[in-house]
Amino acid sequence: MSDLTHFDEGGKAHMVDVSGKAVTDRVAVASGAVVMSPETLALVEAGTAKKGDVLGIARTAGIMGAKKTSDLIPLCHPLPITRVALDLEPDATLPGVRITATVKTSGQTGVEMEALTAVTTAALTIYDMLKAAEKGMRIEDIRLRSKTGGKSGTWEADA
Repeated sequence: MSDLTHFDEGGKAHMVDVSGKAVTDRVAVASGAVVMSPETLALVEAGTAKKGDVLGIARTAGIMGAKKTSDLIPLCHPLPITRVALDLEPDATLPGVRITATVKTSGQTGVEMEALTAVTTAALTIYDMLKAAEKGMRIEDIRLRSKTGGKSGTWEADA
């Protein structure tokens, strides 16, 4: 288990000690999608969903999710997030909504989990706001796209 940093020598879960790590600027980008019928997507684009502005509420929820990540994921460090941006794009080719979250901090550990949580929270909010119109929507392809900063430097996902 030596490669898994969230386990101690005895194999017990613990929060990683980052006190010896350098403070660096860190950015993580994650993405995902909510796939729905063209009719449900039309509600989003027209702004006529029963619960209101689907994309605006989902964007706010994603920001809140990023800020609450350490409350949701037991071994995550609470971080001083300096930026959370969510891009929610209706896409007729899915059909559905593509979600991209960018999270920034200057600190001793990265914001990958915060970016992933932002995307997931936004996707769940889209589902919640549209479930009366369509219960069969799918949340798909949530993943880390890139991260920069820290000892490991820059990483980018394969296309």
